[in-house]
Amino acid sequence: MQNRTILAVDDTIENLDVLVDLLSDYDVIDATSPTEALEIVKEEKIDLILLDIMMPQMDGFEVCRRLKADPRTKDIPVIFVTAKTDEESIEKAYDVGGSDYITKPFLPKKLLARVKKELRIIGLIEKLNKQATTDPLTGVYNRRFFMDSCQKNIALAKRKKEPLSILMIDIDHFKQINDTYGHAIGDEVIQKLSSIMQESQRKSDVIARYGGEEFLILLPDTPYESAKEVAQKLRKKVEESFVETHNDEKIRFSVSIGVATINKEDSCQKLIQNADKALYQAKESGRNRVC
Repeated sequence: MQNRTILAVDDTIENLDVLVDLLSDYDVIDATSPTEALEIVKEEKIDLILLDIMMPQMDGFEVCRRLKADPRTKDIPVIFVTAKTDEESIEKAYDVGGSDYITKPFLPKKLLARVKKELRIIGLIEKLNKQATTDPLTGVYNRRFFMDSCQKNIALAKRKKEPLSILMIDIDHFKQINDTYGHAIGDEVIQKLSSIMQESQRKSDVIARYGGEEFLILLPDTPYESAKEVAQKLRKKVEESFVETHNDEKIRFSVSIGVATINKEDSCQKLIQNADKALYQAKESGRNRVC
């Protein structure tokens, strides 16, 4: 609960004090005006908004409309907390995108229950989104998410005339590892590689499991030479690592990496194909190398 942030918006300080005290299990940010609230949502990650309707400058309906019109804030649920009890206002609240409607004076337990319900829905949506976009074994992104992200990043790179590179990584002799030590150890090797990649990734990098023991790393704003340096550092880190068996045996492994950088006409598929060709060259050249 403590990880959720709620924005409470009301032009009456006393009302805000009541809400802050009632929602003490959460991180609550208060705002006394619509303009202040709209500024806060630009700067902070807000999970839920409690919004009054009758305020100066701009009413709650207009605030909600603006929130729902902005791609960055459209998914934040809004609970109207207001003294207006007429049916027209209730209908309008839902029409502009409100998730719930609570009238003042409210029962504390009722408001808490409505807040918990909305936050529970948020949690379920986040869980479903994670399942749809990540690989369950490693926690990195899956192939589907990577392809979507790759297309968007390539379009952005071309528009801004910035470089963009990709790494394709494959675990050397992975079948042999599975045949010798079993699939459970093979899974641990895959997990070890994914954790090494995540340790040194930048915020803008996109790591994905492409399939089996193959991974892709998208490197926005990264020219070819820099991408090769990233690949070499990764290769060396993997070479120095190991997975330990139940018998305290240290299993060392290596990776081969193919590097490719976009040209003017390259699509995501073409970029991956080029990285795959480079990876094949690395394998044919003796493995545990970057090409």
